[in-house]
Amino acid sequence: MDASTKPIAAQLLGWYDSHQRSLPWRAPPGAPPPDPYRVWLSEVMLQQTTVAAVVPYFEKFTARWPTVQALAAAPEADVLAAWAGLGYYARARNLIACAKAVAARGGTFPGTEAELRELPGLGAYTAAAIAAIAFGQRSAVVDANVERVVTRLFAIATPLPAARPAIRAQVDLMTPAQRPGDFAQAMMDLGATICTARSPRCLLCPLADTCAGRRLGAEQFPIKLPKRAKPVRQGQAFWIEQAGAVWLVRRADKGMLGAMRALPDDAWSARGDGQSVPPLPGPWQPGGTVRHGFTHFDLEMQLMLYSGSDWARLDRNGGEWWPMARLDEAGLPTLFAKAARLAMAAKDQGEYG
Repeated sequence: MDASTKPIAAQLLGWYDSHQRSLPWRAPPGAPPPDPYRVWLSEVMLQQTTVAAVVPYFEKFTARWPTVQALAAAPEADVLAAWAGLGYYARARNLIACAKAVAARGGTFPGTEAELRELPGLGAYTAAAIAAIAFGQRSAVVDANVERVVTRLFAIATPLPAARPAIRAQVDLMTPAQRPGDFAQAMMDLGATICTARSPRCLLCPLADTCAGRRLGAEQFPIKLPKRAKPVRQGQAFWIEQAGAVWLVRRADKGMLGAMRALPDDAWSARGDGQSVPPLPGPWQPGGTVRHGFTHFDLEMQLMLYSGSDWARLDRNGGEWWPMARLDEAGLPTLFAKAARLAMAAKDQGEYG
């Protein structure tokens, strides 16, 4: 660690000892490191998701599957259903693949950053976080909170993402050999609670006196290039019900929302030839529009409600009648959960059924 960064690590760890967040996957300062399984699970869940959203999912997962072997042995459909609502569903599929790989090793996670990178779905950040927090390895852990802290601390004027190599280099210099896991979590907590994106609480920051960005105006860092407007796609989903049950299908294993239960849809017609083919011939009636944002595009999906009774013509391959009273157990992705709520509201208001 460079001599100029030693005071930063000491000041930050001192602050962390008194101000760390209490989170169910963490061990308090001075305690033995947490279970690598819990660190790994939390880090996968936290990717592009807030702590507040993750905590109940984490507690539900660890109560149901308390070990990586238990998770590896769980039916994929159950894991995907438990994940529903967290979004970015490729993470759930990677979670299952990684759990199986670790279970094949006897349930033991490898203890180095390089070995962790070899597991399915573990990128540089997740591997570094597990190595530092669970195994006490000196690793440079850089998430969005850490990026913000470091660009402000050193007034890094290069826009993201081009600034990331310089940010990682600074984090590597700052990370101490002792308590690297606590240091990583201290950086995260500082960004989450003090060095926030808007209205940072600089007067409470333990690093305020050495922060170059504070003198220049902290909120201008990190510098980001303007985002491109996301394209908007159009599509349709189809609600078919009989005798208190709704017809659900299993999506293809690969692709968006892979292997999840869902309403039948038109594969979002903007991706194909623009022709929507309902799963049954009419009559159909419009039930409203669901809007949902994905990483690279926004979707406007029109919900179509089936008001006929020719259910025998449904293609039975990959579909099932699911009791509407237990629809919350189906694990529908957020997009289709929104559509289901729209259909149920239409029924309640006497507009359908």
